[in-house]
Amino acid sequence: MAEYRVTSSQLKEYAPQLKCGDRVLLSGTVYTARDAAHKRIVAMMADNQPLPFELDGASIYYAGPTPAPPGLPIGSCGPTTSSRMDPYAPLLLDNGLVAMIGKGPRNREVVDALVRNKAVYLCAIGGAGALAAQCITSCEVIAFEDLGCESVKRLEFCDFPLIVGIDSQGGSLFS
Repeated sequence: MAEYRVTSSQLKEYAPQLKCGDRVLLSGTVYTARDAAHKRIVAMMADNQPLPFELDGASIYYAGPTPAPPGLPIGSCGPTTSSRMDPYAPLLLDNGLVAMIGKGPRNREVVDALVRNKAVYLCAIGGAGALAAQCITSCEVIAFEDLGCESVKRLEFCDFPLIVGIDSQGGSLFS
């Protein structure tokens, strides 16, 4: 197992060489989106509407952060169970998404889309949302404010610790 320090803008380049079990310290821009936001994004794609962020080369963190306490950019920000996004993930991957961050296994269609698109599924530590928040330097709601904690947010990560759960060749921690 190797360890990589990667920025979000480098992830598309690094994704094909990352292997299941590798550790990644991710810095840069990452977007949050859970199932309600995914449903809206897919509907926007179907209607040829502009998306809240560019999918090509983007990373999505399946998280619904809590409100920020005074003096901090964000509250607790742990990963959500990823399988809830499985119906939407292949389409997003086919349109340029390079990484998804969450917890738990993914279905066969998602694994196939990861391989097809040379993308990766990164796993964050569940149950450690307050610790994860220490690696987030900024948080801005960019879409679907009515969804509250499930709105789409632009986060800035600094050395956010992750493990490659499923690599671009289909290798998986879950099989």
